[in-house]
Amino acid sequence: MVEERDERFDSAAKCICDRIEAELDHLPVDVKKHTQEIRLRVNKPVCICCAEGTYFLGPGGKLTCRPTSGLLVAQPRDMEESFRNLCSYSIYSHENEIRNGYITLSGGHRAGICGTAVLQSESVGSVRSISSINLRISREIQGAADELLNQLGKRLAGGLLLAGAPSSGKTTILRDIARQMSSGLRGNLKKVAVVDERGEIAGTYMGIPQNDLGCCCDVLDGYPKAEGIILAVRTLSPEIIICDEIGSGREVAAVEQGLNTGVNLIASIHAGSAEELMRRKQALNLLQTGAFGTVAILDASRGPGKIAGIYKAGDLLAKAGGGSAADFCGNALGLYGIA
Repeated sequence: MVEERDERFDSAAKCICDRIEAELDHLPVDVKKHTQEIRLRVNKPVCICCAEGTYFLGPGGKLTCRPTSGLLVAQPRDMEESFRNLCSYSIYSHENEIRNGYITLSGGHRAGICGTAVLQSESVGSVRSISSINLRISREIQGAADELLNQLGKRLAGGLLLAGAPSSGKTTILRDIARQMSSGLRGNLKKVAVVDERGEIAGTYMGIPQNDLGCCCDVLDGYPKAEGIILAVRTLSPEIIICDEIGSGREVAAVEQGLNTGVNLIASIHAGSAEELMRRKQALNLLQTGAFGTVAILDASRGPGKIAGIYKAGDLLAKAGGGSAADFCGNALGLYGIA
């Protein structure tokens, strides 16, 4: 009998040091399938993060909910070996990513890096003495956007802003929207451009997207979002532009320029609720561009990709201008017939 494996987890685990990888390999396959992050902190127990919570790793793949004695602790040499392994033993080739706090890996995984900043002219030039690593496991979930797309229907053509807390499934849904739109799975096939500044949507490695974004999708890997949006409009004639974690002033200006060319924009922003979203100045600025006709809020408490509410952008702006954030919160459910 062939032993069942979780290839996504195993490929991510191979990116860290051999000693810790060997212990991770003992984890039950059902635990591996639900793992979102592997957290290493120097001289602290190794953590396994799932939607249900955080667990600590012991010898032989045993897990506990609370830190106790006898757990697997990431030693300084483990951190150093893991960091070099994440960089494929070529730190220089990943210098630009490292100064921005992450490394994109084969398979579409991403490692967040924390350590001591090396400053160059008051900007971070590099990072040394790595103290923690957050290895986020990239998982393609084909159909992850079905619930949202079924409820939106043709409203998606007016632009969509997807809001949610960290680990609520924003990137997973954006990835699946790109795949479905550029493969013609939702009616007419669309030309899609993904501006993937941090490599999380496509997971491009050595020029090849590791995730399936469909057959008519162009990926601008590593481009700052503002420049990428403008470049896509000028050179790729997209019908849809998708990008993650948007909101700076330059990005808002690029969104306005894209809107003026008739491109539909789909983007995400950090916000755990409608109230939190409308307290963020950058969210208001984005909605005021008119590029996003609809806002969908994800409910992290129910698991990745679950929808808390869908709103008309105009209604949110009207409420933000004339009432409290709580006024529109109760009106979201049922706005588009959501149970």
